[in-house]
Amino acid sequence: MNTIFPKRSTPVLESVANIGLLFFLFLVGLELDFQAIKRTGRKALVIAAAGITLPFVAGVGVAYVLRATVSKGVSYGPFLVFMGVSLSITAFPVLARILAELKLLTTDVGQMAMAAAAVNDVVAWVLLALAVALSGTDKSPVISVYVLLCGIGFVVFMFLVVKPIMTRIGHRSPDNEPVSETYVCITLAGVLASGFATDAIGIHAIFGAFVFGLTIPKDGPFAGMLIEKIEDFVSGLLLPLYFASSGLKTNVATIHGGTAWGLLVLVIATACAGKILGTFLVAIAHKVPCREALTMGFLMNTKGLVELIVLNIGKDRKVLNDVTFAILVLMALFTTFITTPVVTALYKPARKAVPYKHRKIQREKPEDELRIMACLHSARNIPAMINLIEASRGIRKPALSLYIMHLVELSERSSAIMMVHKARKNGLPFWNRNRHQQDQIVVAFEAYEQLSKVKVRPMIDISAIQDMHEDICNIADQKRIAMIILPFHKYQRVDGVLETLNLGFRNVNHNVLKYAPCSVGILVDRGQLGGQSQLAPSNVDHHIVVLFFGGPDDREALVFGRRMAEHPGIKLTVIRFLPDTEFNHTAVNLTPLPAHEDETHPQVYKFSTAEMNKEQEKEMDEEALQVINNKASNPGKSPGRIGAGDNADESIVYEERETSNTVASVLEIAKSNRYHMFLVGRGRFPSPLVADLADRTAECPELGPIGDLLTSSTVPITASVLVIQQHDVIHKDEVAFSKTVDSTPLSISCTQSPDVHRNSISP
Repeated sequence: MNTIFPKRSTPVLESVANIGLLFFLFLVGLELDFQAIKRTGRKALVIAAAGITLPFVAGVGVAYVLRATVSKGVSYGPFLVFMGVSLSITAFPVLARILAELKLLTTDVGQMAMAAAAVNDVVAWVLLALAVALSGTDKSPVISVYVLLCGIGFVVFMFLVVKPIMTRIGHRSPDNEPVSETYVCITLAGVLASGFATDAIGIHAIFGAFVFGLTIPKDGPFAGMLIEKIEDFVSGLLLPLYFASSGLKTNVATIHGGTAWGLLVLVIATACAGKILGTFLVAIAHKVPCREALTMGFLMNTKGLVELIVLNIGKDRKVLNDVTFAILVLMALFTTFITTPVVTALYKPARKAVPYKHRKIQREKPEDELRIMACLHSARNIPAMINLIEASRGIRKPALSLYIMHLVELSERSSAIMMVHKARKNGLPFWNRNRHQQDQIVVAFEAYEQLSKVKVRPMIDISAIQDMHEDICNIADQKRIAMIILPFHKYQRVDGVLETLNLGFRNVNHNVLKYAPCSVGILVDRGQLGGQSQLAPSNVDHHIVVLFFGGPDDREALVFGRRMAEHPGIKLTVIRFLPDTEFNHTAVNLTPLPAHEDETHPQVYKFSTAEMNKEQEKEMDEEALQVINNKASNPGKSPGRIGAGDNADESIVYEERETSNTVASVLEIAKSNRYHMFLVGRGRFPSPLVADLADRTAECPELGPIGDLLTSSTVPITASVLVIQQHDVIHKDEVAFSKTVDSTPLSISCTQSPDVHRNSISP
């Protein structure tokens, strides 16, 4: 240890760590909004008060025992306050991350715990300021009163003089424009100056930084820009040094003998009992269910970084000796470690699956309400998603209910406070980080709701990228969604090339396709649905084409296209591909690869292993096409074209094309630039023409052979693509297949594998 952290490096390490702590408390104050705390419900306020009072009193009681044993000779008043604060505090950032990881942020328990923890945090800082003022080196009470009065004067000065100045600076930083570096430098210098002022007064420097953070205006981009500039540096470099410094100060070896270990057990038991019991009793009194009340007690018992700050200040002020410091550090670690497993065991939000039959677009009664859930990665997905929904909303009543889910990745970089702000549903966020983008998404869809027949319900999902699909599928099941629309993981650059921004969203799409309780669509936006602007209903003028090869996925795409054709501004072309005479003399044989070989072929197409009734599937294809053919032959009967006059005969066009080369035929249509969007099935049950592409090297195999071909980086097309997968009653595995071609009459067969069973298929 002396080699890694020699004694001569300790002053430098502590100095840098304290600078990091200074800016961390500035960030805490910057993200905290007192106006929102005023609007906190009475229940949360009472729970917070109980969660502070009982453990504080218990901490004072434990202080008597510690002072009589291992902490002899310490100042009586400061020691009592420090012990009370250390046992009653709740680590708000740690609690936020735990709730986010357990997916409890938007539950009643999560929101109530966060509201109570926010109030708890503010009170704890006030009590800590009192403890620091009492722990001065001078024993005279007059000095302590003087320090408190100077501290109050400092706060008054900051809010009456400094806050108007910072508000003016914030207003000089308009939206969508870079913040002046001069203002950033002034702010960072203000953090150091405020810390110096409170340190000179006799209160710890962190209080000056915290109060200065409170003076920064929360509206506008200024606060968000400050966070973006300094959070990574503070959280990624400086704060770990503070943890290292705290660890070096903690000597567990000082806890020796039965007395010391007994005191450790006493402190842990008192801390847990006071916090949990106080929160539990008050929650029960407010008619919170027993299990939820107990869960809230354990959540409020979370300690963490804030606790370490309190303990380090106490040690620096000579209020806590080495033994007491080590005992309280271990207590903080224990109470934090037990939170996640205990809460996981205690509280599992009821997710009752509501059985429903409309799990796909294709249905017996097209006039029934259609529920679609559209997911967004960021504000850039808004125009294409709104224009797609507008084109597909139909003319029936009730036509469409739209659920918007903003997908937010729970990453190590994301501030816990920011995540909580995004998760709140009551419109009164405590914190305002990235508020501009959030408002942009909400306002856009609220405006669309006012201008259309679509009912819009916004939601936010904050999850780790590896299990984000679980939330999407669960919400889709709860809301009885018929179709989930996901943005493609690539975005089009100015030069037309599709670029990957977050590869994790590709895995999300893949998992949703695998586990979704309804149909799924993946939207590849190339700007052909209105570009970067939202189109008014009267301005919609799109030519949509459905490439039909056969199978349930293609039928779902066909039905979706038929619904889009109801819009007066949509022209639909349906192209059915059939094998020509040359192709009829070949047979495509697909053999499922064994499981161990399947895993070694990530860039090949995978097809479903579900059993199919060949004749029934063929009949369903013909029925679906017959409906389209009838509408194309009798366009006046199309509900979207009532009163359209002589132009009604162009609303739906049906074509049949024979081919032996699927790739060439599809690319010929794609390169014609006649269409704004392609609707294609994912092709999990391939027709012979699609099965012929099984050995083609795939870029994005999750899109299926035709969808992958249309989004390939080697294909210069400008049309957007919507790849659709129809819901299966029973999900089956999808595996890679090897392809062989024989010169025999047309057929497509699948040979049974030891690992996968699949019936033979022929058209």
